Amino acid sequence: MPRAMIDGDHIRITGVRNFDYRSVDDFTVRWEERDVQLSRLTGIDFFVSYWSGNLVGHTFLSFIFDNALPLSISIETRPVIGQGFNPVASLFRQFGLIYVVGDERDLVRVRTNFRKERVYLYRLNASPDNARRLFMVYLKRINELADRPEFYHLLSNSCTINIIRYANAAGRAGRFNIRHLLNGLIDYYLYYSGRVDTTLPFDELRRRSQINEAAQAADDAPDFSERIRASLPTITR
Repeated sequence: MPRAMIDGDHIRITGVRNFDYRSVDDFTVRWEERDVQLSRLTGIDFFVSYWSGNLVGHTFLSFIFDNALPLSISIETRPVIGQGFNPVASLFRQFGLIYVVGDERDLVRVRTNFRKERVYLYRLNASPDNARRLFMVYLKRINELADRPEFYHLLSNSCTINIIRYANAAGRAGRFNIRHLLNGLIDYYLYYSGRVDTTLPFDELRRRSQINEAAQAADDAPDFSERIRASLPTITR
């Protein structure tokens, strides 16, 4: 489990995942420590990944620094070996909860290049101050889970529900929306609530935000994070 050590502006995170994949089931395990500065956190990027259909997907965030690689945090189930995800079972305390902190060449690339999921990347228009508040909420939860494990729950303790909950704690203003549960539609919500670039029609923004082709071309390149963002619409953070 990851853990965050906070010393003023300096933050050290242990248990950062950065696996080297050769296939979905063949990879070199690599856990790292990352040091970041809160004052150098400038924004947040929002990922939506689809493995089947369009109504339900997986959502996670990357926190963007101006002097370090993005740091992804993904709220997921923590199954035992051989246990697949079951949405009904997730309502009955069958899956542990884990916050995976990782490099984008792991958390993003495993989905685009190996699992062949459709992945979209949206640049949120959160201010640096709001991004930093949300990051600190995440770090607090990461440490709480390291001390006291919890169960994943599809309706109350899942990826998108917790992202919205923590955004509320960091100052978001807004009510519950059905797209928080049908999270495959969350990008519609982000667009029509003004949290992403709205200068383009939604369909055009969505088309340009799919990063599979760029991720597959970048593969394990050191500048993977830059390359998956190269053709994204530019917004002022």
